[in-house]
Amino acid sequence: MADQQSDLSEEFIAQQRARLMALRRQLLGGEEDTIADERTAKEERGDEAEEYEDDAQDMAQNEITQSLHDVNDHRVADIERALQKIDEGTYGLSDESGEPIPQARLEVMPEAILTVAEQSRRETGQ
Repeated sequence: MADQQSDLSEEFIAQQRARLMALRRQLLGGEEDTIADERTAKEERGDEAEEYEDDAQDMAQNEITQSLHDVNDHRVADIERALQKIDEGTYGLSDESGEPIPQARLEVMPEAILTVAEQSRRETGQ
């Protein structure tokens, strides 16, 4: 890995830390809301006779919820890594190559830990 310094200002990094922490709270809080919504729906139905369609809808919703949970888990892990990189002084540098991650990418995706090209290769399995 290249031994480089990030060209990001301390002010920008402080802003990114705040954004990352807010994003983490939002993602983790969203799961709590989903669980509460599911509990409320079950309470509203009470002792009503269940239909096969209800079971099918519940299964489909569970699949969607699990997919979102998996995506959120990965994103939270990237957020945690980005926060760790801030503490280490390596925020804005790729975990893979050590090359700088453009500030514009970090503004859009503060949890980015790879360059666009590296992320694309990872997602396509190359």
